Amino acid sequence: MTHRTRRSSRLLGAGLTAGVLMAGVAAAAPAAAATPTVSCTSAKAGLAAKLKKDITAALANRKGTVAVGLYDRTTGTTCTLRASTAFDSASVVKVTVLSALLWDAQKTGRALTSREKTLATAMITKSDNASTSTLWKQLGPTRIKNFLTAAKMTQTKPGANGYWGLTQITVTDEQKLLKLLTARNTVLTDASRGYVNTLMGKVVSTQRWGTPYGRPAGVSWHVKNGWLSRSTHGWRVHSVGTFQGGGHDYVMTILTHGNSTMNYGISTIQGVAKVIHKDLAAS
Repeated sequence: MTHRTRRSSRLLGAGLTAGVLMAGVAAAAPAAAATPTVSCTSAKAGLAAKLKKDITAALANRKGTVAVGLYDRTTGTTCTLRASTAFDSASVVKVTVLSALLWDAQKTGRALTSREKTLATAMITKSDNASTSTLWKQLGPTRIKNFLTAAKMTQTKPGANGYWGLTQITVTDEQKLLKLLTARNTVLTDASRGYVNTLMGKVVSTQRWGTPYGRPAGVSWHVKNGWLSRSTHGWRVHSVGTFQGGGHDYVMTILTHGNSTMNYGISTIQGVAKVIHKDLAAS
């Protein structure tokens, strides 16, 4: 592989700038279903109806395709919109990469090396793409797929040929991963979960937009965002986050494509996040 080819591969995996898609690489995201509606259930009286109404209103005049997932353990609340629609992952896949690395290390009872910790920290806190490419290559397709199987993330399809940013993700699977990170389970140890959460809580200030927007004071956040422009479906802009405090323990995934600009996608995500935080805080 030439230096130029390697650089193109990294850029496409990164997906952080417009126009990085090379001719001949086909878009993989399917068309969204026609006018799906937000679905919410809750053990808390009135909360599901309030969330359904407010999320729907937040999206009423927004262009593009938006998928939403919310789960609050405290009130037994779940909301979904286009839960199985596939999106190019962009950088939110980095949480999956780190989780797979830790899961694989657990199997032999080893700790991450200082090199792996350096790469993981840059990958999550700064969304560094070269670090991600290194870890993606180190893991290889088999170990990544084995982690997805263990995590029951059956709708996630790893990007081929090193293009980690073109991994196909869904709200359903991202929510499964966030749930694993926020409660004891048999897939990730407490130490592994704690490590991922620590890094997601140290994301640089310029990348703290998205799902944390509008959270009440005193509610902790952990976030990972992704953004990628391609010749079809415009900007993909995504945000996954976990939140705890104010009597709630919840995880949120918002995936979008068809945005005219990155900022438009961010505004759409934050409009939804704001009403979710508000409604949960009032419940």
